[in-house]
Amino acid sequence: MRSESSDFTGKLLIAMPGMSDPRFEKSVIFVCAHSDEGAMGLIVNKPAEDLLFADLLEQLSIRPLQMTRDVLVHFGGPVEHGRGFVLHSSDYSSNVSTLEVDDGFGMTATLDILEDIARGAGPLAVVMALGYAGWGPGQLESEIARNGWLTCDATHEIVFATQADVKWEAALRSLGVDALTLSAAAGRA
Repeated sequence: MRSESSDFTGKLLIAMPGMSDPRFEKSVIFVCAHSDEGAMGLIVNKPAEDLLFADLLEQLSIRPLQMTRDVLVHFGGPVEHGRGFVLHSSDYSSNVSTLEVDDGFGMTATLDILEDIARGAGPLAVVMALGYAGWGPGQLESEIARNGWLTCDATHEIVFATQADVKWEAALRSLGVDALTLSAAAGRA
């Protein structure tokens, strides 16, 4: 059984310098679920280069009735990169399926949330992601122990209100860490 201190559900993972996988370089990942079976999260600071939310709606034959905002589509991770996930504020719950991560965040991966957003009835705050990051049993803990990730509390400010290109630095600052002082080398005391 996982101890509460090692449950990273609802936390942010901050990629350390020297991350061996370039897909995760300077990534900030919101951990949606973490258990003895593994972990699942969404990268929240890597907007897709050439994909707009309106294009996604058009591909899914969803006609927006009221587009009150532009939603950035992010690269959520390398697993199932054709599948959409919406990380959102807890003011929304899908009639079909919402994973309530904690008191402040939910994650919905069904078409109805996109329909709701398109008609102006969705959550107040969203991060739309294609794909996710996944870890097998013990893998995330091992990567953290090898200095691959720092962890911090997820805040609405960092996840939803901070520009994507400065989320990594903002997450580090929330820990009192200056990005310029980080080393790629792991050490043991």
